[in-house]
Amino acid sequence: MELLFWIYLVNAVLLIDHEVDSAYWKEWDLFGIKGGIQFFLFIHLPAFGAILYGLVEISRGTSAGLIYSLVLAGIGIFALSIHSFFLLRGRKEFTLPFSIFLLGATGIVSVFQLIITIRLLTA
Repeated sequence: MELLFWIYLVNAVLLIDHEVDSAYWKEWDLFGIKGGIQFFLFIHLPAFGAILYGLVEISRGTSAGLIYSLVLAGIGIFALSIHSFFLLRGRKEFTLPFSIFLLGATGIVSVFQLIITIRLLTA
């Protein structure tokens, strides 16, 4: 469980940093979400809270922590997938080197996290 704690923490930091980058790129426009930066910030309050609470549950060794881990890994894989789709379609958002690094690192760490979580769930 300790390895999962650290992998989850790394992935959470990568995803949160990606969301900071998302504000720069105005991700709400990319996805056609109304409300601009105000709504974007509002929806991230519970999202970031849930991410951090998941780390608490993992530190406690609960099954809920494993569920949070599955969800976070899935979000990371989804983030890489959807942004890769947009990049392949010629969108200009998330084209800076560090933006690409964040997406790639998130995808790699998410797959690793998913594998560890599934092994813990089936043990």
